[in-house]
Amino acid sequence: MKARKSGFTLIEILIVVIILGILAAIVIPQFTEASSEARESTLVSNLHTLRSQIGLYKVQHDDILPGDTSGDGAPDNAANFEADLVGQTDVNGDVIGALDFGPYMQNIPENPFITVDATPMFAIGAGAAPGDNSSHWYVDSVTGNIWANDSEANSDDIDHCEL
Repeated sequence: MKARKSGFTLIEILIVVIILGILAAIVIPQFTEASSEARESTLVSNLHTLRSQIGLYKVQHDDILPGDTSGDGAPDNAANFEADLVGQTDVNGDVIGALDFGPYMQNIPENPFITVDATPMFAIGAGAAPGDNSSHWYVDSVTGNIWANDSEANSDDIDHCEL
């Protein structure tokens, strides 16, 4: 009698590999979608925080937006806008004298869809459409509205309501 060799045949191994490939094709897209949903959730949360703190600043500073150094009610530039949110100011928005208000935020939250480290936090413009990836956030200097300034979030219409 011949001794029988035990082991798997090539066909059995191929079947197992095919089944594993099918399972991987089903599971991997779900992880990719979960990552995107987590970034969207973070974006909405960060945007809500920014809007609420900008709204608080406006209430405490007689309806003036952060970053207004000219007195017209609109932010003059992104550096002043950010400095007013993370610093302390008086009712006129000045950082000298009695510092009654702020800081409104410890630091400015990032837009999770922007992946370049050197990207500035804010872009300030008058009526231009956001979504060009030039900064984390876009502030309309005319209306005071703030949006995520990335093409991916804007293409999905993520939370683009007014302040």
